[in-house]
Amino acid sequence: MKILSTEILQDISAEKVQIPTTESFAYPEKVIQFGTGVLLRGLPDYYIDKANKKQLFKGRVVVVKSTTTGSVEDFLSQEGLYTVCVKGIEDGKEREEYIINNSITRVLEAASQWAEILKIAESSDLEVIISNTTEVGIVSSDDKVTDLPPSSFPGKLLNLLYHRYQTFNGDTSKGLVILPTELISDNATVLKDIVLTLAEKNNLEGSFIHWLSEANDFCNTLVDRIVPGKLPEEVQMETNKQLGYSDNLMIMAEPFRLWAIESSSDRVRDKLSFAQADDSVLIVPSIVKYKEIKLRLLNATHTFTCAAAILAGFKTVKEAMQNEIFRSYVQQLMRQEIGPSIVGLEITEEEARQFSDKVVDRFSNPFLDHQWTAIAMNYSSKVAMRCVPLLGKWYAKFQSPPKLMAFGIAAFLKMHVQQEGVSTDDIIKDQKIWGADLTAYPQFVNTINDNLEKIASQGIVKTLSAIK
Repeated sequence: MKILSTEILQDISAEKVQIPTTESFAYPEKVIQFGTGVLLRGLPDYYIDKANKKQLFKGRVVVVKSTTTGSVEDFLSQEGLYTVCVKGIEDGKEREEYIINNSITRVLEAASQWAEILKIAESSDLEVIISNTTEVGIVSSDDKVTDLPPSSFPGKLLNLLYHRYQTFNGDTSKGLVILPTELISDNATVLKDIVLTLAEKNNLEGSFIHWLSEANDFCNTLVDRIVPGKLPEEVQMETNKQLGYSDNLMIMAEPFRLWAIESSSDRVRDKLSFAQADDSVLIVPSIVKYKEIKLRLLNATHTFTCAAAILAGFKTVKEAMQNEIFRSYVQQLMRQEIGPSIVGLEITEEEARQFSDKVVDRFSNPFLDHQWTAIAMNYSSKVAMRCVPLLGKWYAKFQSPPKLMAFGIAAFLKMHVQQEGVSTDDIIKDQKIWGADLTAYPQFVNTINDNLEKIASQGIVKTLSAIK
């Protein structure tokens, strides 16, 4: 079977897979992307490719590989082409879609090709920098701007921007839009502060520091899409056969997608014209509400329901969602308690309801094997960060205890006590675990204890089915 390449595109059935347009291969390199990972290929690069297919963005991506592990051979042999398999549930219906993405022109290795990367910084076509260097990528460093390349990502970014500043003699129209997607709070603000500090450490001229700060737009972002990456081997082989070619870079992504980008600038909106291709790219003055919606309705729902699922014997999220009692619990938890807790000045009831419905679709995805044991990692800290703050929000509006949240905490305690061998009362009183005093919430601890007694006598599923 032939490997995916530009040579065989004409032989691929357009009825089975979306094919790049001929003119898109001539689009200029508008983006430098730090990272070859599946999240970037399944979300930002997905949007850019979608826009190019609609003749909107008309720009392509140069990828910088900073790590020494892994190989770029597949990118070379496939000329940057790869297939995105979109599989999951959307609006309650199963969806499968196959897209050949040609947003990537080439992959350059920072260690050996930094001079070539700097050459791209000299291009008038360049407009955007995207990164996903993991949370440990955005860290302070003592890199020298003369290092080729600097070791840290902020050092590389400073080197690249300084080279661009010098090339265009400080022309303010040559600034870039910088979009970090690392999962840290205020990712662009943190990155900008580190880069500015590093510029001062390097004693760079004040005019450059002003250009760096004012001509470039560092935008905080929130990304949300499950991109598992490679398909299981048997599924991959069957998909290759179905599509008529072999693809070593093929990835899977769920239908749901969101990229919230924080900016009020017209020049940002102009440069990020790929946002016009998909209404799930949001360029907004503040992304705070989108972070809150995701943290509470997606992440907190996972955390509240995790212990109950494990104690009920479910291995994966999709397996749990096939159980009507558990599925109903997930839906009611979001609609009756979490949603009403976060609805307020910024978040509307409709926004909470719509996102809750999408979470049900995402949890039900038959193509994802999301393990509950993976969700349970760092469980205590997740409960403290994601779940406990919802109690304050709930009690600020309502007098009675949130029964569904209390059940989730009770299941967590049941699992925690079994694992740690300590008393329930000691755990409930331990503010180091919760980050708050649970006894401060009227009747909440009593509701937890009532659930624990019922779980002990009736089991998880029966107790859950009786909660109204």
